[in-house]
Order: sequence, then structure tokens, then C-alpha cells
Amino acid sequence: QVQLVESGGGLVQAGDSLRLSCAASGRAFSTLAMGWFRQAPGKERGIVAAISRSGTYTWYADSVKGRFTISRDNAKDTVFLQMNSLKPEDTAVYYCAADRTYGDAVIVGRDDYNYWGQGTQVTVSS
Repeated sequence: QVQLVESGGGLVQAGDSLRLSCAASGRAFSTLAMGWFRQAPGKERGIVAAISRSGTYTWYADSVKGRFTISRDNAKDTVFLQMNSLKPEDTAVYYCAADRTYGDAVIVGRDDYNYWGQGTQVTVSS
């Protein structure tokens, strides 16, 4: 089992930055590919960014490319999402996800993740 706890959400203005963190426990963190998803009211949960277990490979949704950066610290069992130039349309509950991989690859499919955090709210006002 893997336990994931997100933190760092909040209310900000358009153009501001936020850094989300997700602390993992229960399994060797370096064996886990990680992802960040978000879900706005009335919409499906969709992927924002993903990172391979070593951190070598990353993937971003087109809507956040150039603004968001995913990273991880395997020594601290934590994955981060740095969000810059935030827009009102970034408003959502952000979820951290994890799953074990046998190779150093990203996972981008929502259904391919078996472990999820409880989510953290990000609200961007205009």
C-alpha cells in the first residue's frame, strides 16, 4: 500500500504561483511513477503532469506546458508541482497519484494509477 498526502493548495490571484507537495509512504518511493491530476466542478479528473521514478522523464498536459513543473525528491519521498502564471481556469482540486513501474517511464493514464491522495484545493481568482 501507498499513502499519499498533498499540501500547498490555497487561494491566489491570477498570475501568482503555488507549489504543491505530495508526501508518500508505505512503499519504496523510488519504485513509483508519480502524477498530478486535477478535477474542476462538473468536469472529469484529468492529468496535469507525470514524472518517472528516477525523475528523468516528465510529461505535461498542453494546458500547463511552460507554466507548471513537476519534480521529485527521492530522498524525501516527495513529489512537487510548481505552478506559475496561474489562471482562473487552473482552479480545481489537485490530486497526487502513484503506481509502481518496472521501467523508468511516466504513466499518463488515470486508470493506470492505483494510489491516490485526498486532494488539495487550488483556487485562482481573476
